[in-house]
Amino acid sequence: MVSNVARSGWAALACLAAALSLAACSTSATNSSAGSKTASGPPLVIGVSMSLSGDFATLANPALKGYKLWASTVNAKGGLLGRKVSLKIVDDASNPTQVVTNYENLITADRVNLVFGPFSSLLTVPAATIAKRFGYAFIEPSGGAPQVFALHLHNLFLAQPAPIVSSGDAFANYILSLPTAQRPRTAAYPSADDPFTQAIVGEIRQRLQAAGIKTVYSTTYAAETVDLSPVVTRLVAAKPDLLVSGTGGADAVAEVKGMVQAHFTPKFVFFTGGPNDPTFPAQVGPANAEGIFSTGDWFPQAKTAGNAAFEKAYVAKYGGTAARIDPAAAEAFACGQLLELVAQRYGKVDNATIISALHHGTWPTVEGNLSWNADGSPRGSDIVVQWVHGQLLPVYPTAQALTKPIAKPAWAG
Repeated sequence: MVSNVARSGWAALACLAAALSLAACSTSATNSSAGSKTASGPPLVIGVSMSLSGDFATLANPALKGYKLWASTVNAKGGLLGRKVSLKIVDDASNPTQVVTNYENLITADRVNLVFGPFSSLLTVPAATIAKRFGYAFIEPSGGAPQVFALHLHNLFLAQPAPIVSSGDAFANYILSLPTAQRPRTAAYPSADDPFTQAIVGEIRQRLQAAGIKTVYSTTYAAETVDLSPVVTRLVAAKPDLLVSGTGGADAVAEVKGMVQAHFTPKFVFFTGGPNDPTFPAQVGPANAEGIFSTGDWFPQAKTAGNAAFEKAYVAKYGGTAARIDPAAAEAFACGQLLELVAQRYGKVDNATIISALHHGTWPTVEGNLSWNADGSPRGSDIVVQWVHGQLLPVYPTAQALTKPIAKPAWAG
């Protein structure tokens, strides 16, 4: 989730180029088709603006892998409706102005058949309006902030079970499910200045304050902030029982290291992003990851449509294990699954058909069974996860939990 900064509101990749059968190679895109069986029609070209550089590059990388994995997988099965899928990927440098230029060029100059969304809510907002202007369906993996759905775009579909405010509700529900004596009495709410993180943190703060949990520290810092020591210093001085931090990755690691150095361990620690990264324990120390909460939309253990095949294909293509797959890869892969399902049900995948089709029924993907409101917001909910004995596991709601939540142990140093 994280995807959804992100999923989930960071992210350096080498530039990719897309070699299309009808266009020359460029230095900013590559042909991501591979392993195709017989394809009788012209390539189905899908344009994607991705953060190959800039602040979001690292966090966007798993989504890029998910897109490319889907393209190679569907091409190995013969493509879509007999047409080989070709991804034309261009770099937006994590910049909202550049993402607008990219989608305008993809649609008007490159004349791609379809588009997929970029990484982050920050870039999805301007990108989605371009797709709407030209009548393109806009299936996107990680733009789930309220600002996205406030656009009321009928062509937009987030390939996650829920909008990101659901992450806030999920964790608030967990805290408020505790007996009064076990709940935190005070809370701190630092957050990066990003629509993803602020929406989640704001939702949790509003609900917990209303329940009597006192706010002792709150701040918003620039998303590009590198030195978080002033934030951590004030956080430690406030000594909250609960830390709800709006983070996207590197800042979560910095905050943990800062609290370890200060020898201050809150009773509850929740990060909007960071813990969802399979490498998080290695970055902060496995013992320090223990007991940290976040929320999620995909898990290796999920019994969702095509998940076992997705995991097998991912490991075969990129190595590692299923446990180390970033949820952002599943979110991007699900975007492609939705196109496959439309093709199977309707026998065509033009933009008008995609938009009309996805507003009816339920669509099974690795992200679960998806359906949307008129504004593209998903109708499902997220799950609270926690690092427990070295694994990031669902712990709430109880019906979806794989284990019980554990108390946050003191930092290991």
